[in-house]
Amino acid sequence: MGTLAEAITGAGWQDRVLTESQLARLLGGSAQRRYNLVNRALRQGALLRLRRGRYRLAAAVSGRLPQPFLIAQGLHPGSYVSFETALSDHGWIPEAVPAILCTIPGRRRDELTVPGLGQFRFLPLALNRGFFLEGVDRRLLDGQAALVAQPLRGLLDLLCLNKQEWPGLTRLAEGMRLAPEALAALRPDALEPFRSVYQHARMRTLIDRMQQELAAL
Repeated sequence: MGTLAEAITGAGWQDRVLTESQLARLLGGSAQRRYNLVNRALRQGALLRLRRGRYRLAAAVSGRLPQPFLIAQGLHPGSYVSFETALSDHGWIPEAVPAILCTIPGRRRDELTVPGLGQFRFLPLALNRGFFLEGVDRRLLDGQAALVAQPLRGLLDLLCLNKQEWPGLTRLAEGMRLAPEALAALRPDALEPFRSVYQHARMRTLIDRMQQELAAL
């Protein structure tokens, strides 16, 4: 194991996504020395560059496959896992999702492929200030925190992203292959906290109509 890998493991950071500033604090010394250590570890395959300024120990060195939600959090701090990824994680849809889909603050989307770890997409939504994390849970994974949307928030985020009018419960369930028991267990008042989340009036209308159909079940 190289010097950089030993330093990271010794600090207990072997499962973390690390920034250049964190590596600088850990290693000390001159910028040139740090540059040499990082590049030597990259050449040896002990260190992975996830994107510019973001690194992680290779699984062969850390001894553990990286948790993809934690990778997403490290790539874009402040984002949260949502859309089909959250729905699949909660068992609301049967399919596995090939990319990790996240909601991100701001207006610029970001997509990247990390060799060996897959594709990550960070998508902005028009959300009201102060409601970004409504219906989002802080989940501990491998001793670290990741932000993951509750299934209803993930579903509403997806409808917002697709600029979709309310299709009705039956068409929604069929079109997305949603688990019937998941929708059947929803209460109309569960939607109330999300009324103030989205900027578009279309989403408030969608929530109204969804509540009406749920109340009639």
